Amino acid sequence: MGFGRDLTNSHEGLLKLQDWEIKLLETVKRFMTLRVKSDKEYAALLLSMTQQTEKQEAADYVSTVSKSWSQVIHQTEVLGRIMKSHADDLNSGPLHRLATLIRDKQQVKKSYQGLHQQLETLNHKVTKSELEKLKTTYRQLSRDANNAKEKYREALAKGREAERARDRYDKATAKLHNVHNQYVLAVCGARMHQDEHRRHAVPALLDALQRIQEDMILALKSIVEEYCEISSLLTEEVVLVHQEISAAVQQIDPLTEYQHFIDAYRTPEMPEANVDFDASLLEDTDNIPANEIMWNTLTAESLQATLSSTTVELALTQQNLKLKEDLADDLESRIQTGQQSVEKRSDCVLLLRQKLSLLELRHTVQSLRSSEARLLSQKALLDAKMAAAVASPPPPAFQALQYEDDTRSIGSADKTKEKTSRFDTLRHSLAGMIRAPKAMVGSSTSQFFEVIPTSERPLAEQEWYHGAIPRTEAQELLRQQGDFLVRESHGKPGEYVLSVFSDDQRRHFIIQYADNQFRFEGTGFSTIPQLIEHHFSTKQVITKKSGVVLLNPVVKDKKWILNHEDVVLGELLGKGNFGEVFKGTLLRDKTPVAVKTCKEDLPPELKIRFLSEARILKQYDHPNIVKLIGVCTQRQPIYIVMELVPGGDFLSFLRKKKDELKTKQLLRFAVDAAAGMSYLESKNCIHRDLAARNCLVGDNSVLKISDFGMSRQEDDGVYSSSGLKQIPIKWTAPEALNYGRYSSESDVWSYGILLWETFSLGVCPYPGMTNQQAREQVEKGYRMTCPQRCPDEVYKVMQRCWQYNPEDRPKFLELQRDLAAIKKK
Repeated sequence: MGFGRDLTNSHEGLLKLQDWEIKLLETVKRFMTLRVKSDKEYAALLLSMTQQTEKQEAADYVSTVSKSWSQVIHQTEVLGRIMKSHADDLNSGPLHRLATLIRDKQQVKKSYQGLHQQLETLNHKVTKSELEKLKTTYRQLSRDANNAKEKYREALAKGREAERARDRYDKATAKLHNVHNQYVLAVCGARMHQDEHRRHAVPALLDALQRIQEDMILALKSIVEEYCEISSLLTEEVVLVHQEISAAVQQIDPLTEYQHFIDAYRTPEMPEANVDFDASLLEDTDNIPANEIMWNTLTAESLQATLSSTTVELALTQQNLKLKEDLADDLESRIQTGQQSVEKRSDCVLLLRQKLSLLELRHTVQSLRSSEARLLSQKALLDAKMAAAVASPPPPAFQALQYEDDTRSIGSADKTKEKTSRFDTLRHSLAGMIRAPKAMVGSSTSQFFEVIPTSERPLAEQEWYHGAIPRTEAQELLRQQGDFLVRESHGKPGEYVLSVFSDDQRRHFIIQYADNQFRFEGTGFSTIPQLIEHHFSTKQVITKKSGVVLLNPVVKDKKWILNHEDVVLGELLGKGNFGEVFKGTLLRDKTPVAVKTCKEDLPPELKIRFLSEARILKQYDHPNIVKLIGVCTQRQPIYIVMELVPGGDFLSFLRKKKDELKTKQLLRFAVDAAAGMSYLESKNCIHRDLAARNCLVGDNSVLKISDFGMSRQEDDGVYSSSGLKQIPIKWTAPEALNYGRYSSESDVWSYGILLWETFSLGVCPYPGMTNQQAREQVEKGYRMTCPQRCPDEVYKVMQRCWQYNPEDRPKFLELQRDLAAIKKK
């Protein structure tokens, strides 16, 4: 194969080829220019980073991490200098040669056009122009000769001037014959010229062009090879830098990292617990023994209450301890299984999260064990005292009081009987609790919660603590005078805020923390629950200036609240708009779930948008709407826990299964989507981002509407917005793009796009158009054509969805009904 043999009639194609190659070279040049620029910027950034990195203060101990990090910084500086040198080499080498090659390429095209034009002009002159002139002369002389012949015959017939006529006839015939000879010679020459042109001249030019083209390709190859060699990150010097960095990282040893620190800050052994009864307290008392329970008529009932509450609290603590121990053991088993199958570093990080959850669970278990030990010791002391008291009534507290006033008849028979009866009841109660303290564990524990002081429970277990809910959501929960709740600040994670409704205003008070005490402006407490309990029980104002008093705790909706420890994260499923999405497991019943996480460094307004999806989904229950299981807002990062839909997103499903899907199945998906959207329409919920990417495929290929991050619930079914930030333009109705007006009708437009995606099997809408081009064409009246696999009846449904006037579009209930009817046919 070759140009001269195969492309003799492909001049226009060769010109296009050269134009395309020149454009390609220009693209390569722009790419290399950007690479030079980016490498220079990257080198400058690396050098700037290393220069700006502050030297760490000298530590009192040797750290393998700091040593390794210093080496990483040094080698990064070396890498920066190498990258700068490479950028200079790229600029002076491949990029300069490429610019020269482009100029030569343009000159080759120009020369080829000129030479080809010369050949074609000469060939046309010899084979066309000159022959045409001779043919014209030939025809004219042929007519002249015939005319002279006719006149000669007429002259012979008349017998007059025959000689003159014959002479003219001979001259005309001579001219004709001469032209004939010229034409014969010209045809012979033209035939030979054309054969030479076709066989040799044009092929020679084309072969020469091919050779120079190939030489230029070889030159380009050498340029690209040099580019690859210079820009490669696998050059010996770059590899050496990374080997040094890797070697430095390998020096990090967790087993020895803290040995020097331990030696530097080693403390003597912890002294034995030395908590003793302060005997000085008894100096001004009468007959009160140290370290003994006082059992008498004044303390009998309070001791009974104390024993009762201690028994209940112990039972609840033991029950909670058993539950947490089981959860910790199960999580530890999962971690061990995961460690055996770890393949990627990301899995190690994921296991680290699980280990952190295990650490928190183990800490909770240890705290509960400490509480159990404390309660057991207290109960043992009470049991020992009360066991002796079961057989007899309590003694009087003060013997001298028996004769204080003889006239009052203190020891009257009625009162004696009443007191004896009361203490008999007390002894029976004590005997029952001493004999069977564990009987209460099996009973309903909820009835005993009021016995345990609420201020002693952790913050996360307080009913008025709502975790990291947004300020706007907190304000919606505060409806009457004195309503209050506590939440974690969205703007400053780790800071807590008291939100209160007072005097028709929603007030927010930051809970101050200093010197290990929480306070507003008065007395400090060691925990937030103690602080809130103090203000709630005493009705002391939060601040003197505000005069706010806490009256009604707003209880969180326990149906949806989960603790982070209740969910074990698994494999990464993907990334959403606000953070990563993981596969997870609910510990309580091993249910597989999907867990959306919210990045901790997101602005507060985006965290509010993240939680708005959960707030909307709480209200919905429909087979074609993805179900919410709960939210974890007790601490950062916030989780939204949803049902796991195994088929993944609908768009990927369509593209992956396009060769398997039948029209009937596509119609079923369309009906499912219409059913889900009809349900949302009945709830005045506007989705605003309906698309194949935001639908999920569940078990038995049931389609579910998902991703409510942009949704709004409006009483009138209309939501107004301004700006075009993060709007999916190709899926959005004209009135929403132009005026920010969203409604169920604008969702219907998006549903029409979803239908088109479905029957085109995952093709991006308005193929070949940019967002702006698609928007302009829609305004001009353009609508996408019917996909190849789409029935005409379904395409008519799409067209109804794409009516420019929102009022002319069908309702979702109507769409569901019509598509179901088409499916049945």
